[in-house]
Amino acid sequence: MLTRHEFPLPIREIKNLRIPMSDGCVLTARLWLPQNAEANPVPAIVEYIPYRQHDGTATLDARTHPYFAGHGYAAIRVDIRGSGNSEGVLHDEYLKQEQDDALEILAWIENQPWCSGSIGMIGISWGGFAALQIAALRPPQLKAIITVCSTDDRYTDDVHWMGGCLLTSSVSWGAGIFGVKHRPPDPSVVGDKWHDMWRERLESNSVPLISWLKHQQRDEFWQHGSVCEDYDAIDCAVYAVGGWTDGYTDAIFRLMENLKGPRRALVGPWTHVYPHFGFPGPAIGFLQDALRWWGRWLKQDNNGIDKEPMLNIWMQKNFKADASDPTVEGDWFGLENWPPTKQTMNTYWLSSNRLSSSSTKEVPLQLQSPTTSALNGGEWCPRDGGGLGPEFQTDQRGDDGCALCFDTDLLDQDFEILGKPTIKVDIAVDMPVAMLAVRLCDVTPTGKSSRITFGLINLCDRDGYDSPKHINPGERFTVCLQLKSVAYRFRKGHRIRLAISTNYWPMVWPSPKRETVTLFTGSAKLELPTTNGVEVTTRDDLFEQAEGAPELPVRIDSPESVAMNIKYDIVARETNLAYQTDDGVTYYPDIDLSTQRTGDNHYIIRDDEPTSAKVKMYRTSSIFRQDWTASTIEQLQLTCEENAFHVWAKLEAFDTGDCIFSREWNEKIPRSFK
Repeated sequence: MLTRHEFPLPIREIKNLRIPMSDGCVLTARLWLPQNAEANPVPAIVEYIPYRQHDGTATLDARTHPYFAGHGYAAIRVDIRGSGNSEGVLHDEYLKQEQDDALEILAWIENQPWCSGSIGMIGISWGGFAALQIAALRPPQLKAIITVCSTDDRYTDDVHWMGGCLLTSSVSWGAGIFGVKHRPPDPSVVGDKWHDMWRERLESNSVPLISWLKHQQRDEFWQHGSVCEDYDAIDCAVYAVGGWTDGYTDAIFRLMENLKGPRRALVGPWTHVYPHFGFPGPAIGFLQDALRWWGRWLKQDNNGIDKEPMLNIWMQKNFKADASDPTVEGDWFGLENWPPTKQTMNTYWLSSNRLSSSSTKEVPLQLQSPTTSALNGGEWCPRDGGGLGPEFQTDQRGDDGCALCFDTDLLDQDFEILGKPTIKVDIAVDMPVAMLAVRLCDVTPTGKSSRITFGLINLCDRDGYDSPKHINPGERFTVCLQLKSVAYRFRKGHRIRLAISTNYWPMVWPSPKRETVTLFTGSAKLELPTTNGVEVTTRDDLFEQAEGAPELPVRIDSPESVAMNIKYDIVARETNLAYQTDDGVTYYPDIDLSTQRTGDNHYIIRDDEPTSAKVKMYRTSSIFRQDWTASTIEQLQLTCEENAFHVWAKLEAFDTGDCIFSREWNEKIPRSFK
C-alpha cells in the first residue's frame, strides 16, 4: 500500500468525542476532519461498530479515516453502546437499541457546526450490516452507504446458518462476541467510573449463542435486521463490496437485483477485508474509488460514477488452494445490470463418475460420508476475525475422497461461468434428518483440486426455510440446490469436478445420525451459468494503486503466532483440529496502553459418531499499562445428543490479577429439524 503523507486539506483529530443519547447514555467516538470544517462544513462519513476504536481497530482506522478527512470529509468512528469506552450494555448483534442509537447519532452529527448535513455510512462485516439496516430506516441525513462483506439476510447468509445447516463459525463468532461485549473501558478515558461500567457489562451478561440456537428456523428473530424483508425501504445510494473468498458475497447480487435506487457493486479476489487491504488477490485503490462515490452522493459532484457499469467483477482463474497463502489470477470486467438479460446455461448430466454432455441410463449411487469430510475445507469465512492464520481451504483431494465425485473430460478450451451453479437430483435417504454438501472444484492436469464454490442444504428445508419437514426414509424426492455465486474461468486442459458429501465437518455441524443417501443418475444434472450471451465491459486498469493514510505508530512487544494441527487418536478413533492464536502484545504510545488476545480452539469428532461432535473455545483478552491489568477469560463449548444441543460457557474477569467476576452457563436446547 502506498502511504500518503500529504492531502488536499490539513486535518485534525478529536479523540474520545462524546455523543449523548436521549436516555442519558454517552457513546464515545474518534473524529478526523479538515482543520477549517467549522468555517466550511463538510459531509460526514460514519463507521459504527463495537470493536473499540480506542485500541482494537485503531491501526486500521488510522489508514482509512484520515484519508477521507484529508479529502474534505468528517470521518467518525463510533463505538456501539456497551463497547469500547461507550457507556451502557451490548447484549447481542443488530438489536433495535443499536439501530435507535444510530438514528440519534446521525441527527447529532447533522447538527454539529463542522457537518454540512449530508452523511454517509461505511463499514465491513458488522459495520456493513449496520449501514444497510440504518439505510432501511431512511434517516433523512443519510444519502449514501458503502457496505462491505455484509448481508441482506441474517438467516441464509450470515455466520450462523447456511442452507439450514448450523455453521461451526457460529460457535467461533459466539466466543468472539462473548468477549467483545464484556471487555472493560479504559480508565484514562472514562475516569473513576470505569469499574462500575465494567461491572454493569459483566453482570448484564448473556451468551448470544444460546439465543441463536433457540431460533433454528428463519423466524422473526432473523427477519429483524434482514433488509431483504423490504428492499424498497432503502432509497439512498448503496455501494455493495465483497470478495469471492468471503462468506457474504451472494448478498451483493441480491442487492443489485432488488434495490431500486442508485446502486453499485464490486466483487474482487479477496476474503473478509477492505479492498485496499486486499488478500488473497491484489489490493486496489479502494479509498480513491470510495471518494468518487462519496463525491457523487454527498457533495453532488457529477463525476460520472453513476454512469459506469453497475457491477465490477473479478473473473477468477488458476485458483490455488493453500491454507495460509492461496493465490488467484484474473481480470476485471463490468456489467450494466444484474441478472444479465441474456445468458447461456451449460448442462452436464451425472453418470457413474462423470459429468457428461447428455443424459445416461439411471444408476443408483449410495453415499455415506465419513464424519470428517471437510478437514481440507477451511473456515466458512477466512480471516473474519482479522487474523493471519491458516484459515483457507487446502488441496481438496482429501475431501474429494469422502464424496461422490463427477468429472468432466479434459476441457478443450477455456470455459467461463458467472452466477449460481445449480444441481438438480433425485435422492432417497434412510434417516429423517440429513444434509448434503455440494462443491464445484477446478482440477489441474496434475490432479490438484481447488474448491471454486459450494452449497449446503438441510434436506428438511427442501421446500423452504418456512416449512421444514422430516424426510420419509426411503422415499424418493427431488433436490434443487443453488451453489454460491461465482465468476471463474476454467482453463483448457483442466477438469470440472462436482463433489457431493453427506457431511462437511468441521465447517458444518453434522446431522444427528449417519445418513445414507441414494443418488439417482439419469435425470441428475448440473447447470452452469456461462458468460455466453452476457454483455460485459472490459475494465483494464480499473483501479489505481492501493493508498492509505500513515500507519498509527505502535510498538510490537511480542509478535503474533498461530498454529493449526490435526491430531488423530487411533485408539479413540477421534479427530481433533486444534487452532491456537496469539495476537501478541501491541503497545499504543499515544494512549500508553498495551493489548493482547489469545485463542485455543478445538473441533473434535469421533469416527462414525455424529453426536460426538464438540467445539471448544478458550479466549483471553487483556489491556494493561504500568501496574494495572484488566483481563477476561471466555470459554464456550457446544456439544450435542440426537435431540438436543448443549451449550456450556464460562466468563471470568480479573482486575490486576484479582478475580472480580465469574459465572457459568449450562443450557440444553432441543434440536428442531437439525
